[in-house]
Amino acid sequence: MSPVPGFEASVLPAADMATAVGRYFAGAAHARTWHVETAMDWAAADAGRLTEGQRSAVEFITIIEDHLPGYFALYTENFPVDASVGPGLYVHNRELYHFTVRWAAEEDSHARALARYQSASGLRDEDAVRQALAGPGQGRFELPFDHPVQFFAYALVQEKATQIYYQQLRAVAGDPVLGEVLTHLSRDEARHFTFMADVVAAYLRVHGDAVLDPIRAVIAEFRMPLAGTLRGYWRWALRIADTARYDHTDAYEHLIKVLNRAVDARSDRLGELVAFIGSCRTLGA
Repeated sequence: MSPVPGFEASVLPAADMATAVGRYFAGAAHARTWHVETAMDWAAADAGRLTEGQRSAVEFITIIEDHLPGYFALYTENFPVDASVGPGLYVHNRELYHFTVRWAAEEDSHARALARYQSASGLRDEDAVRQALAGPGQGRFELPFDHPVQFFAYALVQEKATQIYYQQLRAVAGDPVLGEVLTHLSRDEARHFTFMADVVAAYLRVHGDAVLDPIRAVIAEFRMPLAGTLRGYWRWALRIADTARYDHTDAYEHLIKVLNRAVDARSDRLGELVAFIGSCRTLGA
């Protein structure tokens, strides 16, 4: 069921969602395709070339990526494609679903590639990787949103922050095979960010200032995935930040660009939101 009354009235027209989805698939058609089984020389993977911090970072991002079933459920539960919604909302959700299943397949490849790296490099054996992922993977992923734009504004920041971190980790990675993995992942995350940015911009064009408070709420309470459920998340996040910069507020400047470019004439309320997002960036970012 839709999370709150009025949710249907707040979604994009199905045609606008279809346009954003179509642009994503057009871009994906020109992207470099890759497959976990063949894209990397797994026999050359060597965790012995990594620092302790880099090894810890690989374990951390594997857990985050492997929570894909929870992320996917979030969208299928809030944008269902069944008889629990009326025809108007169904057609919107069905257009979004074209993207969601493609996105899920790509994110699942990320989880598989990182798990494969761990076992191929000698970081952990296959069974140990599976066991390490089981506990965090069984946790439910929830976001306290009641407006549809919030799901896309959140993902916009999350995807861009993840892309930035992968690029920065790749720059210091001691194992070239890990560097190749991170290159593929960061390129995918960049395309996912572009889709979310297209959708958020469309919400601004269609609904105007009505979506500003929901977006502000996302930033005011933003936490990266699993920050509230993964045991030792904050200590772990600080540890991997010592290896490569890890700060989700690095993505805020990209959200600001999306907001500024989405409308021809910026309202006072939009200006206030942009100023608020800028003030939420980590000092010195």
